Amino acid sequence: MSRKPRPALELAVQLSQQLLAAADQSDLAALARLDAERLRLLQSVRLERSNLSDVDRSALQTVAELNDRAIGLMEHHRRITERALDLAAVGRRAVAAYSTTRPQR
Repeated sequence: MSRKPRPALELAVQLSQQLLAAADQSDLAALARLDAERLRLLQSVRLERSNLSDVDRSALQTVAELNDRAIGLMEHHRRITERALDLAAVGRRAVAAYSTTRPQR
């Protein structure tokens, strides 16, 4: 018989998987909602951490790994956005610099 983690941890793993998918899509609203729900579950488990089984600890490790991956994805999306903003700023400066020159006739 395979043991399962306590229900709160099982749900926290599922929420972490959904959170990872939301991070991949840069869905900030879903990220905030899922993270808040997961935090509530993890806080409820924290009160009983001395009674955690190996299966529970493994579930917590999975949550931590999924969380790290989600953070990495969000940092990647942030860098992409920053680069796009930098390129737009360069374009705006170029337009401003050359907008005062007029073709000679």
